[in-house]
Amino acid sequence: MVKEISSPAFEAEVLHQEGAVIVDFFSTECPPCEALFPKLEDVQARYGDAVKIVKIFRQDNKELALSLNVRSSPTLLFYRNGKEVAPKMSGAILKSQLMAQIEATYGVKPQGSAIVPRREVVDVLIIGAGPAGLSAAIYTSRAKLKTIVIDKGTPGGQVNLTHLVANYPGTEHPINGYLLMHKMNEQAKASGTQVIMAAEIDQLDMAKRYVVVDETLTIEYKALIIATGSKPRSLGLEGEDRLFGKGISYCATCDGAFYEGKKVLVIGGGNSAVEESLFLTKFVSELTIIHQFETFQANATAVEEASNNPKIKVLFHHEPRQFMGTDHFEALEIEDLVTHERKIITDADGIFVFIGYQAQNEVVSDQLVLDQGGYIVADEDMKTSREGVFVAGDIRSKKYRQITTAVSDGTIAALSAEKFISQKSF
Repeated sequence: MVKEISSPAFEAEVLHQEGAVIVDFFSTECPPCEALFPKLEDVQARYGDAVKIVKIFRQDNKELALSLNVRSSPTLLFYRNGKEVAPKMSGAILKSQLMAQIEATYGVKPQGSAIVPRREVVDVLIIGAGPAGLSAAIYTSRAKLKTIVIDKGTPGGQVNLTHLVANYPGTEHPINGYLLMHKMNEQAKASGTQVIMAAEIDQLDMAKRYVVVDETLTIEYKALIIATGSKPRSLGLEGEDRLFGKGISYCATCDGAFYEGKKVLVIGGGNSAVEESLFLTKFVSELTIIHQFETFQANATAVEEASNNPKIKVLFHHEPRQFMGTDHFEALEIEDLVTHERKIITDADGIFVFIGYQAQNEVVSDQLVLDQGGYIVADEDMKTSREGVFVAGDIRSKKYRQITTAVSDGTIAALSAEKFISQKSF
């Protein structure tokens, strides 16, 4: 059992304890905190006396949290013999990530399975809690269909990373992407949807209509909607994985403020690269876009604004070749595609990569028909190649990928799923 403590007990329960101690700072009205609680209980049971886990309510222990540089919930701290010995973990923490960190940090193995199986039977299971999945959930829940949405992160998908959404109908003024998705998530829950975040799919059998989540929960469904979306595409260059989060970023909204008054590089030349570059100019002193072609592949308005921005410079006909640095990004090697001359840029403090997205099809790739890009093929009713399985949003094979098209897909998928269930006898 995970024990809750407060600031006065921190010294005795953590700093004066021998062996491994994990501290969870949590808050109320914190969905990632709620998602983490059962994982911590399971992990505590798995490792037994080898690891001690305690939790601290952050709002009532603010001074302690700030003294430990804990500024968000949930945040996990890892101690051994009273000393912090591993990087903090925060946000939507997957159980596999937590277990990997425990075993790497403390050198321990689970002492038993400690798995208590659970089973849920629903009408509609939705995988993915972005605008497509949540829109579908609102419709199915309001149709009195028992609905569960699962997501490997937090609700919102890629929209959470969008600084401002200016073209979503009904918002009147530009709205923060995270706020828009928060409202959509709350609406889905108010309609009756159960949302499970930071969920790992261990098994998905579309023929038998069930999924196993976090090893413990089996969800049986009548209809399945896949809304897993897409993710930023990486360059696959030397040093990219090693330096991710250490000077290399794929999200201007997440990391732009860290580069106040500094110089950064941007890789790409499409809409996301140009628009995110404009956002970054709010913080940086200078920004250089590196693009392989001679012109941008972005909308005319953004290109004109970028061309007139004194902070933005452009290197056309260039491509990156490797990221350099040991513990943090230090330099970028690029190649001139005309002369084939290579040079190293050393005066940049960070680098942002915006070269498009790739389908997140890992859980379905061997069970559905996909196009050449890895996106799920479906008809206008969002029906896939398998009966009772529908698709919505950026994971679908289609021409345009916007929040509004995702919402439209989600609506159609929900209506199609409702019709499918009504016509079948289960």
